[in-house]
Amino acid sequence: MKIAFYGSSLVSSYWNGAATYYRGLLSALAGHGHEIVFYEPDAFDRQANRDIPDPDYARVVVYEASPEGLARAAAQAGEADVVVKTSGVGYADDALIEAVMAAARPGAIRLFWDVDAPATLAEIADAPDHAIRRALPSIDAVMTYGGGDPVVSRYRALGARACHPIYNALDPATHHPVDPDPRFACDLAFLGNRMPDREARVWDFFLKPAAGLPDKRFLLGGSGWNQAEMPANVAAIGHVGTRDHNAFNVTPTAVLNINRESMASIGFSPPTRVFEAAGAGACLITDAWEGVELFLAPGEEVLVARDGADVAEIVATLTRARAEEIGARALARVRADHTYARRALEADAILRRLAAEKAAKGQAA
Repeated sequence: MKIAFYGSSLVSSYWNGAATYYRGLLSALAGHGHEIVFYEPDAFDRQANRDIPDPDYARVVVYEASPEGLARAAAQAGEADVVVKTSGVGYADDALIEAVMAAARPGAIRLFWDVDAPATLAEIADAPDHAIRRALPSIDAVMTYGGGDPVVSRYRALGARACHPIYNALDPATHHPVDPDPRFACDLAFLGNRMPDREARVWDFFLKPAAGLPDKRFLLGGSGWNQAEMPANVAAIGHVGTRDHNAFNVTPTAVLNINRESMASIGFSPPTRVFEAAGAGACLITDAWEGVELFLAPGEEVLVARDGADVAEIVATLTRARAEEIGARALARVRADHTYARRALEADAILRRLAAEKAAKGQAA
């Protein structure tokens, strides 16, 4: 099938945490014979901070972040068998979902792919005139990259015909063990952009434990932290491109995952960082969220911290030998159970079922 996919960016991870998800899933979907065109706006300096060339599994169309540019890109949805609008594109999202769904041909499959479902649901729950709410009746299915039954039930209650979580996963060709890099040597590292609903949790789970462990070294990667006050033993290194993710994950004794508040409260939403770290063989410490045991076994394949005090205790007592054992078990688990090849099987089956249902309705008409 021809898929028109409207997202934030496929070629740049700059202020774009969904890049890894898009790359892993779409490359695997292309392996099922789908022809993919990824439409992304020229916004947020992402094109100036590309970290991959145009891939061979999708054609990338960069459109001007203007009403005219959006209109031209949206009109091309009419050529596709499947039209996908994601959340968080970053330029005129409301206008974009209206334009691409209107441009889709009558027999096309229409999907809204939510890569931040807790935040989206909070935004639209009490806004019946929101563009997403208005689009739901014409959308064949909502796809999410997490959230489990809580997100599915909430979307169905808002009028979605169907909702299917397709979780983050590992692309072993991209994230894998590498040699350590002295630039990233430390006891604990965290990688994440500075976001309003993440900042307080970064203080609680990362900066506060660092302040209490002055003899340990901490590394903070991600955009937006350069103006924040840091304990003396924390080094903020700014944006870390995807080419350095493996070394960033494998070099420290452990790496930390901190979910944003909205994601942690709903659970069942492992971010891309979980699988990137495990895929590199890193020892991962994660904040606690419901459903973590569905992806990695606590205490064996991942260490779970309820709060900053737990993080401090883990870092103070964790040996390199134990960290390497946990990382090795995590690597084996995600390679066996949580790859994008597996996720693409799920997504492909959904697309083919929706196409068959559309065809049957067309014949009946």
